[in-house]
Amino acid sequence: MSKTTQRLEVQAGRPLAAQPGVGHNRWHPDIEPRTRVPAGTSLVIETLDAMDGQLTPESDAGTVASSNLNRVHPLSGPVHVDGAAPGDLLVVTITAIETQSFGFTAQIPGFGFLRDVFPDPFYVAWTIHDHVAESPTLPGVRIPEAAFMGIVGVAPSAELLAGITKRERELFERGGAVHPPDPRDAIPGDPSVAAAGLRTTPPREIGGNLDVRHVGAGCTLFLPVFVDGARFSCGDMHFAQGDGEVCGTAIEVAGQVHLTVDLRKGAATGRRAKGVWFQTEEPARRTPRAVFATTGGCVDDEGRNHSENASLAARNALLSMIEHIVEDRGYTAQQAYAICSVAVNLQLSQTVDVPNYTATALLPLEIFV
Repeated sequence: MSKTTQRLEVQAGRPLAAQPGVGHNRWHPDIEPRTRVPAGTSLVIETLDAMDGQLTPESDAGTVASSNLNRVHPLSGPVHVDGAAPGDLLVVTITAIETQSFGFTAQIPGFGFLRDVFPDPFYVAWTIHDHVAESPTLPGVRIPEAAFMGIVGVAPSAELLAGITKRERELFERGGAVHPPDPRDAIPGDPSVAAAGLRTTPPREIGGNLDVRHVGAGCTLFLPVFVDGARFSCGDMHFAQGDGEVCGTAIEVAGQVHLTVDLRKGAATGRRAKGVWFQTEEPARRTPRAVFATTGGCVDDEGRNHSENASLAARNALLSMIEHIVEDRGYTAQQAYAICSVAVNLQLSQTVDVPNYTATALLPLEIFV
């Protein structure tokens, strides 16, 4: 295994468009990799904040209202992992996260779980120090650090891109909450990529905007590979977040993540799961114990996308967990179902990344003797 460490830098405070070649804000198989690394490489990846630097300590509700959402989310990458091929699992292990000293929380009109109840913009600027965040806007509140990556993902294949585009267009036409492809402010700006690239708002089969607060230091993610090289990217760093991320943003920050990328050859072939899997042993503020987890979104067994369907997301996460227990632990499906009922914690990790909620099923590993 390689002992190489490679650093991917960005210039903090500068928009992604002013830094050609460092990242992207759409998902597309034709985005050229920023770097190529062998499996086993350690990476230090610097990331911009989710709003691409539009919000600062001096911003206010008016700044939020005038923000350009086409610039969300600037991602660092892609990273081409040598030897990765469709049917493999990309294994991403996060070893550390370092945030900058400024963060923000914004209530953006038309976005968030209760967007019908809270139509007006609101802004909280946080000062981060000594592993806590504080803001004069929320006096008497001190949020402890529980940093994690909101977005981790790989490139879709051309076939998967077409399938996702089709199902999301159909959902949009049915009145679902969908952000369709939009070439405005797309990076890269190549016309074919900009016009067809998937927006980064929802999580999908590729991973993406999971917004699962457990994806911090000590977490290992398992991502199905759809293109040669996997083309891994990450961004949307959070200092802390509650399950649900209900107003639409967490404590959004820029910073750097330390991680390694590796492969499990052929491990995704025949896998029926529709979500990302992960395992973590870190710390009590995120999970009370070591867990293996599956995720689920809002796509049914026929490939039809539904909008903001918590029941379907939970069903998909649970079915993925049952599959994991059967395939990896050797139990029957009904035994696995019973194990889920007595031990698995089924929860909603985010309810804002329309049209897809993220449900998470967490299996405590201490139950196995």
